[in-house]
Amino acid sequence: MTVTALAHSAALPGDDVFVLHERPLRDGFTLVQTSQFGDGVWRLRPAIHKSSGRNLILNFDRVPVRFQPVAKQLSYAMLSGPLPPGEKRGKVEGVRSAFTELLRFLTWLDGRPEPRCQRLSTLTAVDVLAYQRHLVGLFPGSATQREHCRAKVRLFWRWRHNLSDWLSFDPGHIDGWGEPAARGQRRSENRTSRIPEEVLGPLFVWALRFIDLFGPDILAADQQWRKTRFAGVYQRLPVRKFHKSTGTLHRAISDHLEEYVASGRPLPGWRKAPNRKVLAQQIGCSRKSLDDPAYEALIDQAAARVGISESAAFDIRINGSLDGRPWTDDIVTHPEQPNSLAVLARHLQAAAYCVIAYLSGMRDSEVKELRRGCLRTERDPDGRPYRWKVDGIAFKGEDDPKGVPATWIVGEPVARAIAVMEALQPPGTDILFTRLPHGYGTRHRVRGAHAMVNSTTNENLNHFVAWVNAYCAKHDRADGIPAVNGRMFRLMTSHFRRTLAWFIARRPGGTIAGALQYRHHGIQVFEGYAGTSDSGFRAEVESEQALARGEHYLAMVDAHEHTELTGPAAAEAARRLEDFGHRARFQGTVVTDERRLKRIMKREDPAVYPGTFITCVHDHSKALCERARKGRFEGLPDHGQCQPLACRNVALTSNNTEAWRAELDRIDRRLAARPPLPPLMQHRLMSRRAEIEAFLNRDTNIPETM
Repeated sequence: MTVTALAHSAALPGDDVFVLHERPLRDGFTLVQTSQFGDGVWRLRPAIHKSSGRNLILNFDRVPVRFQPVAKQLSYAMLSGPLPPGEKRGKVEGVRSAFTELLRFLTWLDGRPEPRCQRLSTLTAVDVLAYQRHLVGLFPGSATQREHCRAKVRLFWRWRHNLSDWLSFDPGHIDGWGEPAARGQRRSENRTSRIPEEVLGPLFVWALRFIDLFGPDILAADQQWRKTRFAGVYQRLPVRKFHKSTGTLHRAISDHLEEYVASGRPLPGWRKAPNRKVLAQQIGCSRKSLDDPAYEALIDQAAARVGISESAAFDIRINGSLDGRPWTDDIVTHPEQPNSLAVLARHLQAAAYCVIAYLSGMRDSEVKELRRGCLRTERDPDGRPYRWKVDGIAFKGEDDPKGVPATWIVGEPVARAIAVMEALQPPGTDILFTRLPHGYGTRHRVRGAHAMVNSTTNENLNHFVAWVNAYCAKHDRADGIPAVNGRMFRLMTSHFRRTLAWFIARRPGGTIAGALQYRHHGIQVFEGYAGTSDSGFRAEVESEQALARGEHYLAMVDAHEHTELTGPAAAEAARRLEDFGHRARFQGTVVTDERRLKRIMKREDPAVYPGTFITCVHDHSKALCERARKGRFEGLPDHGQCQPLACRNVALTSNNTEAWRAELDRIDRRLAARPPLPPLMQHRLMSRRAEIEAFLNRDTNIPETM
């Protein structure tokens, strides 16, 4: 097809065409409310179904005038136009991301020196390579960002059938377009940082403290705030009407102020003056009543004796304690104080996010879709809970832009976090991670429509860390959240899922478990998410395991336990460990430095792997687990495929023998249980017991017990 024929084949939409007509719209929107092709700004929010989605727009007024038509055509094509062969309808967020790069390219093109480009079809390979050099100067340290920019330029070629002006060649076929992949990198690698373990521990402890210890007090203050906010009264004294002529108002004010004086509590303050509004609510009279000079004098006299607080405190009892004393003196109303309800409620929400995101493996968008009633608790016949399920919506990897129902199996801490969030959000607000109503500017805001965007949650997470450290400094505590390499680690929502993947993958069978929990369609996907060998994931795991084994070896040699091993590989294990002990103590020096021990393990690892039931003295040629290996952790035994009763690589320590004896005891108890087990189950247990006894009698000379 010639260029002219191709240009005529492109059906250009009219100005009155709705640009989202091929997109399912969120509830509450109709097509006639959406943007049209002729608008200078296209609003994409009606087609974004995530509760945490931003109010995205395409602002064509920012595009150079002569390129506005082609920018609109391409954007419309990706949103609702006919699909070129081989193309799929991308997500709305992806169109917005592409628009950013299209704008960057067209703005650069418009600013080039004369002769100025009037049409994309006149560009040559020289022009696109000049843009590549421009990107190198713009993003000198980010090859990934440069690749993303170049990929969007190719859209003017890939979608050419929908455009009246397009690139006449595929930039991907130009010599010099693109960059060689950095050494040791893979495109599919997930490079999100993990939360350092020294940060994760205290962070999680403080998150649970907020939920379990501080949460009930914060919720009590929240309940009182709601009554005050919407009913206009504190519940300290009964509400009644006072009249000056009877003198009862004077007596009520005097008695109330005397309570402050007797207890030594400062009067509630506001801008360095007594807060008469709060005092009136507590007394049960009108605010204007306290403007009487006689009452003003009483208030001033009380303030002179006990002082004025920076903010009014909620009239609640602090029940939560830390180290045997209340965790805070009070919770105040002023939203800028560190112990205010607005601040503490926001931190409680951040703490709940930490627990839910980390212990469930949900993405940020999935956490943000959680709604009131999402938790299901399964109980045994005695009413004891044993499993918790969270119902939500998943988006990534799904064809439906509205998302699909999804369920996650979680632990009890997640259940407690969800319960706290359901109590913290006002009645009628379904989305758990929408903005809270406390603080300035929230009184008349419509609640419950949208969840917080990702950047707001990131900000709240790091404010939470700052509050914890300030609290620890104030109370001389040593369990704050530490810095890493001299700098505070900046938390992001994506870190929690990535960190959980790391810990799951390090467990035996963890890759399979992680793939199920993370809703990945393949085990390889989860392993790439947790990190592959190219990212250092396997190297880190193996290094940590080797260090732990090295320390264990030294302890065994010091206690001469290696000479007491039994089992078919006992002699080989003793020889290997004896050699390791000599090398580790070369020239009479005992290894105490962690780095030196790692170096020794790298060179002299005896390949003896301690376990609960066996100690594996790994020999590749004899290992039965090697037959089932699928390329994971090459060179290491696969404990998930271990056949200890048959493998000749097995040695037994005294702890291993005790573990087998405990297993025999468990089998005996099950066989002796009443009512008796079904015959098939009895047969299997008795066969299992016989195999274990034969194994132990052959290799450890344990007398038969049955």
